[in-house]
This record gives sequence, C-alpha cells and structure tokens, in this order.
Amino acid sequence: MEKVTVEDLDAEGMSDADVRRLAGPLGTSDVAINHYTLAPGERFSGGLHTHLDQEEVFYVLSGEATFERPDDEVTVGAGEAVRFAPGDFQSGYNGGDEPVVALALGAPKASEDVRVKQDCPECDSDEMRFVPAEDGFTLVCPECGTELDA
Repeated sequence: MEKVTVEDLDAEGMSDADVRRLAGPLGTSDVAINHYTLAPGERFSGGLHTHLDQEEVFYVLSGEATFERPDDEVTVGAGEAVRFAPGDFQSGYNGGDEPVVALALGAPKASEDVRVKQDCPECDSDEMRFVPAEDGFTLVCPECGTELDA
C-alpha cells in the first residue's frame, strides 16, 4: 500500500495550472492520476487534443470546469465527472471566478499517441501527432510524416 498527501507533491506540468502527479508516488501501473488546481482562466492542457490510446475521466472536486469538444461544450460542477473515450478531442478550462480543483484519471497509464487539431501543410490530414522533445515538442503528420517544430 502507498499513501501520499497531494500538498506534499511538487507541482509540475505543461500548463500554468498547479498539477500534482499522483501515479508515480503511488506506484500505479495501469492508471495515470493527476490533481489539478486551476485559477480562473487556466486550462487543464494546452488546447484541443485527443489520446488515441487512452481514455480520460475528469472528476471535479470544487468549482466548475468547462470542457470543449469540436462541436460543443459541457460544464462539469463539483461532484460531477466527465469521460472522454480514446479518440475524443477535448480541452478543459476554468471559465468561472472561483478556483477549480479536479482529478484527471487516464487509462492505460502511458499515452503515446496524442493528437492535436491542426492541418498538415503538406497533405489533407486535419490532425498532427504531438511528440514530446527535450526543448518542447514537435508535431508530426500521421499521414505523410511532415514535421513542424512548435
């Protein structure tokens, strides 16, 4: 058994939000668990994206988060959860005046095929694969292999 206190973990992440990653300290093998605290205007991630190899569930502990999809959006309040299947494009943010505290769960734990909605400049693909790099990330077209530095 492993036990952690969220406040004892270092904040990290790719957004301005306070993100505490629980999976590593808990030693989970099959699920990613992240604790988010979003100030008004902050986002869960950089923008509209999907994981082709992972489903995600967001459970809002306090506040009210808005999740966007290509054709609609949904507001999720305290005590509510939302699920995105593999391949569902989504992005979430705090559009309110109060902080949002939420848990994000992803399964399987590792996601290696993350896509963003962006047209490839060389072919008809309307999405690019997000590939982490040491100094940021690269976008790679899954259809033709074109690379864009971001």
